[in-house]
Amino acid sequence: MPSLRRAAATVVTLATLVAAVVYAGIPVFVHPQVDPLRRADAIVVLGGTAYARFDVGLRLAQQGYAPELLISRSTGEDDPLMDRYCDGGFSFRVDCFVPDPWTTQGEAQEIERRAKAGNWRHIIVVTYTPHVSRARYIVGKCFHGQITMVASPSDSGLKFWSWMYIRQSAGYLRAFAQFGC
Repeated sequence: MPSLRRAAATVVTLATLVAAVVYAGIPVFVHPQVDPLRRADAIVVLGGTAYARFDVGLRLAQQGYAPELLISRSTGEDDPLMDRYCDGGFSFRVDCFVPDPWTTQGEAQEIERRAKAGNWRHIIVVTYTPHVSRARYIVGKCFHGQITMVASPSDSGLKFWSWMYIRQSAGYLRAFAQFGC
């Protein structure tokens, strides 16, 4: 009987730990802080394969929130789906880049470089919902002006959110371990 009690206590402890992690992650991953939109020096769309975020950035630029749209081509130079964003033809400036390193940190370093060159004081950053909080932290380590975070739509379902909790938590640990920009 003592081993059965110990097993039950272990299961209860693990279930409580999982519930605490899920609950703590809700305001960070599921409902992160997003900011009211206002005019900025540039709109920056962080990369990824959920292309809806690029449409959000494009729409914000078309609505006049900034004269420049900077897009991370984190899917690489040879992604034909990105050409409709990066090949121009807009009434505002669009510039695309491949981050180096190929991470949010690499994107933040490019933002810092562009911000210094363009004297940016305020940027709008677009990324998908579970990445908003971590992106704010990482970009904020490099860009010292005002940051307005915008969340693009995300997938849903238990599989997606389970993976996001793991991926974003691991990304936070890596970001906390890196000093400076």
